[in-house]
Amino acid sequence: MKNILIGGKWVDTSNYIDIINPYNGDIIDKVSKASSDHLREAVESALRGSKVMRGLTRYRRYEILSNTAELMMERKDEFAKTMALESGKPLSFSKGEVSRAYETVVLAAEEAKRLGGEVIPFDAAPTSSDKYCFYIRVPVGIVLSITPFNFPLNLVCHKIGPAIAAGNSIIHKPASKTPLTSLLLGEILLEAGLPKEALNIVICSSENAETYLVKNPLIRKISFTGSKVVGERIALNAGLKKLSMELGSNSGVIIDENTDITKAVAAVKVGAFGYSGQVCIHCQRAYIHESVYDEFKKKIIDAANSLVIGDPLEMRTDIGPMIDEKEIIRIQSWLKEAESEGAKILCGGQREGMVFKPTVVENVTEDMKIVKDETFAPTLSLIPFTDFKDAVSKLNNSVYGLQAGIFTDNVKNAYYAIDTLDVGGVMINDIPTFRIDLMPYGGMKSSGYGREGPRYAVEEMTEIKCVRFHL
Repeated sequence: MKNILIGGKWVDTSNYIDIINPYNGDIIDKVSKASSDHLREAVESALRGSKVMRGLTRYRRYEILSNTAELMMERKDEFAKTMALESGKPLSFSKGEVSRAYETVVLAAEEAKRLGGEVIPFDAAPTSSDKYCFYIRVPVGIVLSITPFNFPLNLVCHKIGPAIAAGNSIIHKPASKTPLTSLLLGEILLEAGLPKEALNIVICSSENAETYLVKNPLIRKISFTGSKVVGERIALNAGLKKLSMELGSNSGVIIDENTDITKAVAAVKVGAFGYSGQVCIHCQRAYIHESVYDEFKKKIIDAANSLVIGDPLEMRTDIGPMIDEKEIIRIQSWLKEAESEGAKILCGGQREGMVFKPTVVENVTEDMKIVKDETFAPTLSLIPFTDFKDAVSKLNNSVYGLQAGIFTDNVKNAYYAIDTLDVGGVMINDIPTFRIDLMPYGGMKSSGYGREGPRYAVEEMTEIKCVRFHL
């Protein structure tokens, strides 16, 4: 049994949540669930911790994060197995996430030493020749981190790491389905030297999180990754807080004529079906030039059918389970609805236990749920085009705008897409699912606002304080 972390102590609340292996339904562990009183204690602890963190030198923050990164790698196999068990992410992908999380924490450590300010040339104004000014960045205070199930380590590090680098304290609420990885990270952070009240990890209901955390005026910053619906609710209830929102997408890719189809297929296979499509930048739409449509279709179907379905604890497994039964039922209903409207399932469309088989669909329309909404499942809709600008227009025709991929050898087409697409990132000759952890990552439109990547997150987790000398 695992307990929540408040004020450096592991608290048994006598009220527990079962953590379920989504592949076989086994209970992995039990985790203490926080009550409203526990959440109030967490805020009080974080308030005290924020004062301690503000007093730490930048070098000390760097040391704590560097120690954390090294300790994570010492327990990398434990992290990977924990993620595979609680999230169903295949072990090979879980190991990759540990490596990425290590890099994220190292990057955050480096930013702790870079955090500074800027001199403002007041003598650029006609009446201020004898005045000097500069600004510094100061911690916001308490950061509330809320993360989803799908990247239970790296997304947590993208919030906690920059918050520490910036000199803040943190209250972290992990997804209730995957809290074990966060609790393991909490152990390591304390061991690495983080002040005991600087980190509080609570597992609680959404209602209590909203009432006692989101609405709490003592919390000055919320960093949220999750659904558009929940993000909008947080924004409505947060009050005067700084917010970062990464809210998912129905990301797409354009396969232009005269491009390397084999290379494109190899990338799209990962973007469309990796981790069963349960990725915010999952590649669920493919707009393919009619001259290469048949070739791409055949190769992507072959690629989908070649993927190994099975137990996420086996290294050979490519596709593991969906996170729970209701998500399988949902995507089945969306596909059935699309079929009734004329869509054709070319492969997949069926379940094998808790695994949903990689699915390729054609004859779709823009108003079908599997095209316009976020499927968060291993689906790929194929849509032919004749005119590149028309393909860009269709890719843009979405309430979302996280990332897009463009495979083309035509530089003019590439720049047209870059200039026209309303998305946070355009990946040329790659899939929208591409991300490295030092880049600015975030979306436009209903995909949210704000940017992650340690350098950019640190800026979002600090305030600018302007200093003026009148000499």
